[in-house]
Amino acid sequence: MKKLAKRLVVSVLSLQVKRLRQKNSFTVIAVAGSVGKTSTKLAIANMLGATKKVRYQEGNYNDIISVPLVFFGLDMPSLFNPFAWFKVFFQIEKQLAKPFAYNVVVVELGTDGPGQIKSFGRYLNADIGVLTAIRPEHMEYFADIDAVAAEELAIAKLCKKMIVSSDLVAKKYMDSLPNSLTYSLHSTATYQLTNVLLTNDSYNFSVLFNGVNILHLDYNATSEIQLYMVCAAIAVAHELDLSVDEITAGLDKIVPVKGRMNKLKGIKNSTILDDTYNASPTSTKAALDALYKRPAVQKIAILGNMNELGKHSADAHKEIGKYCNPKELELVVTIGPDANKYLAAAAEARGCTVRRYNNPYKAGMELQELIKPGCLILAKGSQNNVFAEEAVKLLLDNPKDSDKLVRQSAEWQSQKHKLLAKVT
Repeated sequence: MKKLAKRLVVSVLSLQVKRLRQKNSFTVIAVAGSVGKTSTKLAIANMLGATKKVRYQEGNYNDIISVPLVFFGLDMPSLFNPFAWFKVFFQIEKQLAKPFAYNVVVVELGTDGPGQIKSFGRYLNADIGVLTAIRPEHMEYFADIDAVAAEELAIAKLCKKMIVSSDLVAKKYMDSLPNSLTYSLHSTATYQLTNVLLTNDSYNFSVLFNGVNILHLDYNATSEIQLYMVCAAIAVAHELDLSVDEITAGLDKIVPVKGRMNKLKGIKNSTILDDTYNASPTSTKAALDALYKRPAVQKIAILGNMNELGKHSADAHKEIGKYCNPKELELVVTIGPDANKYLAAAAEARGCTVRRYNNPYKAGMELQELIKPGCLILAKGSQNNVFAEEAVKLLLDNPKDSDKLVRQSAEWQSQKHKLLAKVT
């Protein structure tokens, strides 16, 4: 019944998106990849929004049934509420009767199984596609990394032009996209950030286009990995013929995203690097690198489970445990079963002091006593049954800053309490 309802809804929405494109002239940008999709989508939308009218969705509407709603700026009702969907279809028809008010639509394409990216072809014909990375993701549904690559690379068939991270997409996969443009921090690319220098919380860098310096910029960030979304946004803006002044103005509009390496003030004059939106091996290593590069009297890493890794989970958690540096970390805090079992043991074997927790509330409460003045804390983890942001909440200097954390709605709080009530 659910599959039938979804097919019917997608069929109607597909026709409506196609009609919107037939009747209006605007640019569509689609973002896919194993990590960094949402941040990159928002960076592109915010940069272009400085000079163009851009439609996008701040959350993660990245499913075949939710992406069409981004074009029309509508929320997604329950799949089993036919009256709500008839209202959505009617609202779209009213919009279709008028000229489209936007120059650009930026969407995110998500997948958790083979064939899902390809399915967006029912209605999506993007002008520019951005592929952020190919890394292990949802590995309970993919046989191996090659299967992940085959899925993510399917975006190329939906886009007229591709811009791909040559740092985070292996060369053997790049070879299947011979005509794509590239962006990077560490390898030669069409768009490359060079002379990257970190001073306090600001990165200073130059932008090369085909080896020629076209820009010199400063961007306020806590981690080098955040520069990938900046580089992608610059690449898209340049491909759309924005001027140097327009790109510079757009860079100022790229703001931190909740739960993605945000710097927050903690108790006892501590600093929290909040990266709790989600976690993968690649993003966790990058977050630890950012922690290692910063001086502090005490450093603590809160590392929650990396979910959806399937048969690769044990090895992936061991890999992160081995990446924990006892010379940099006074304490490693793990939350969740695989983090507690595999990551913690590997970190201890390397010489780290580790505390294991089954839920974030207890972790946060006990850390209140362990934090020293001036401590630097990294918090990183996936969502379901982890929710490391709840540990962060207990460490905030100002409780009102909880509105800067991810998943703080009443609905999410209710879901968290139900899930975490089962573990102590």
